[in-house]
Amino acid sequence: MRLVLLLLIVWPALVSAEVARPAKLGLCVACHGDRGISRVPGVPSLAGQDEAYLKKAMGDYRSGARNVAPMTSFANTLQPRDIDALAHWFASQPGFAKAAK
Repeated sequence: MRLVLLLLIVWPALVSAEVARPAKLGLCVACHGDRGISRVPGVPSLAGQDEAYLKKAMGDYRSGARNVAPMTSFANTLQPRDIDALAHWFASQPGFAKAAK
């Protein structure tokens, strides 16, 4: 009986565990798309990428270890919590399969 009560209390949180849309997502949308599927040739899609990889990449743009002017500019406007939220968002999005030629 206790297990049933516990499940009744916890279940709504488990079912609605949707990832919150990050406040700073607007900085990324023009090139990477709001769900992480790039609409710009040569710009990588971020949907389904590893969260730790995305955080490291943003840290590398901030430190100058990766030198891509637009990304460095954007990365330097973000707080660590923004980077965490964006990485979590893009990692949680479904990736895509490239259409067969």
